[in-house]
Amino acid sequence: MQFVRDMTFEYAAAEPVAPGIRRVVARNPGAFTFHGTGTYILGEGRIAVVDPGPDLPEHVDALLACLKDERITDIVVTHTHLDHSPAARPLKAATGATVHGFGPHGAGRGGALETRVEEGADMAFVPDQCVRDGDVIAGPGWTLEAIHTPGHTSNHLCFALREADALFSGDHVMGWSTTVVVPPDGDMAAYMTSLDRLLARREGTLWPTHGPPVRDPAAHIAALIDHRHARERQILSALAIGPSTIPHLVATIYDDVPKYLHAAAGCSVLAHIIALVERGAVTCDGPPTLEAVYERR
Repeated sequence: MQFVRDMTFEYAAAEPVAPGIRRVVARNPGAFTFHGTGTYILGEGRIAVVDPGPDLPEHVDALLACLKDERITDIVVTHTHLDHSPAARPLKAATGATVHGFGPHGAGRGGALETRVEEGADMAFVPDQCVRDGDVIAGPGWTLEAIHTPGHTSNHLCFALREADALFSGDHVMGWSTTVVVPPDGDMAAYMTSLDRLLARREGTLWPTHGPPVRDPAAHIAALIDHRHARERQILSALAIGPSTIPHLVATIYDDVPKYLHAAAGCSVLAHIIALVERGAVTCDGPPTLEAVYERR
């Protein structure tokens, strides 16, 4: 096996995972990234990179080392989290490639979020080419169709690779875990609608940015939908006992989950509750926040 070496890291050469698709996994493993960000390389000669990953010099070097006589012409970003989009900048500087994405962080809500800098968000991302639902990006041997799938972020896109009966699902559908939905940019109602939209598609394989491929997309997505409905029922059952706060709900509902994950769980519970408040199933003593008190109608 060949490796790209520097002072502290060893990177395996790009792994062929399917005809016309290679992958390089960034060395950023963690509780929310699994083994790391999987950056996909499409085609030969004039190639596209999907989700360039975190701004780690060794990761960018590993991607450039894969090129040989090839040229990166297009950089495609599913969404603007720090483990997905920042490497687009050094990769563009090294290659001159065009960067494609829906827009800056928060763009799916009508504009970038300016009220506060969200933890984990790449607020510096600005694409060269704004991509909208149904747009097509193409090169020799690869054709990507954009599907706008807001929920995890408002600017999240999935990309269908027509030549391979495959879909790059970013963080909307992952191969190892459920997706965290963090307000204000994350939106549970939008996320559920986007899941329904992917459920109606017919690609044979999903390639998430984290984790293994999903070989039975319909069953996997249906299970994710069922899981979210079950969480909602748990929240409503807990609130039926009496008014409660999100920390108390998390301690009750996620009692089998390690406590270091409870902060992320609290964000997902907040996203569920915002959707329930909008539907009139739950009330609160002010705007929905992590600190508010909630009551079932």
